[in-house]
Amino acid sequence: MSTKRKICFVFTSQIHYARSRKLIDAIRKNPGLELQIAVAASAILPQYGDVLGAMEEDGLRCDAKIVMTLAGGSTVAMAKTTGIGITEFATAFDNLRPDIVLIRGDRYEVLAAAVAASYMNIPIAHLEGGDLSGSIDESVRHAVTKLVHLHFATNKESAARIRQMGEDPAYVFVSGCPELEQLSEHSTEITSEELNRRGVGSDLDLGKPFLMVMYHPITSDIENRKNTETLLNAVNDLGMQTVWFWPNVDAGTDDVAKAIRVFREKNKPAHMHFITYFQPDKFTALLKKSACLVGNSSAGIKECSYLGIPAVNIGHRQDGRMRGPNVIDAKEDVASIQQAIEKQLKQKRYESSDVYFRKNACAEIVETLASTTLYTQKRFHENARG
Repeated sequence: MSTKRKICFVFTSQIHYARSRKLIDAIRKNPGLELQIAVAASAILPQYGDVLGAMEEDGLRCDAKIVMTLAGGSTVAMAKTTGIGITEFATAFDNLRPDIVLIRGDRYEVLAAAVAASYMNIPIAHLEGGDLSGSIDESVRHAVTKLVHLHFATNKESAARIRQMGEDPAYVFVSGCPELEQLSEHSTEITSEELNRRGVGSDLDLGKPFLMVMYHPITSDIENRKNTETLLNAVNDLGMQTVWFWPNVDAGTDDVAKAIRVFREKNKPAHMHFITYFQPDKFTALLKKSACLVGNSSAGIKECSYLGIPAVNIGHRQDGRMRGPNVIDAKEDVASIQQAIEKQLKQKRYESSDVYFRKNACAEIVETLASTTLYTQKRFHENARG
């Protein structure tokens, strides 16, 4: 009988899989661990990225495929998806019998996995706990923290918040972002032809400066369409080559997507290319070539801080999140957005920031997963902020 500790890594979006490939490899190579992978929610929906196909290319097996996402792009769909997810994750964990469920981030699909595992007395490890953001995601992240047993924080400030929530300091670790260690080793290139074969819109020349736009809905905002239209007009008026990525599956995604479609069909911009998904290595190669990342994605805060790429962060989705000097905040109006972009284009590149980077992050996380004494019943720890 195998004595290996079984780690069930849960992926609910293509970006989380893309950011975790080095960590996955480190788990596979550890002689004391056995990797299981559960793929769920938008990660199995082709329009949001082909995670199952990417896994097959990487030589990985999907141990559980969890269908849980309700269509509609509404708050009701999010709430019901979470409920379905609890049921389906419970079935998957009952079949797989993992020793640890490994999750990351702040999405409602991840909350479903955490609830299921905690009620089944399965220890949970969480990446990126304690971070702040400006939407319902922050509440979800902190709720997940109260269900989690092993905490891998991206920075000291986030680790302090986790302890402040009464978590056992002995199980709070500052690991940095594993994806930045992965990013430090990235060497894949991308050509204009590879970009232009995917998505729709005008062909772009990646040998010339271009913007990348990643703008997602804010679940508590009723003006997602209006704000998307504002951003479209601001970027279009600059007349600069732009690669525009489709929004994620959060409530409000239909409003954002409709604004993009209507604008594209009405204006047929000659300098914009729209794309739903790119393979992880090619996405990173594209990001590294970009002159500036515009929108409200955490990629502007994390990946771009390490790469030194200028980022314009719009609105409140990333409020409170620690950032490097590469980020300028802009209000959701045309003048503010354009002024911020123009200022960042003059900057060109920033010095690389280590605000989220930690050397050997993956090795340290894996060693902790393999060797730490596990427990199930949690206790509140008073005065644990220090």
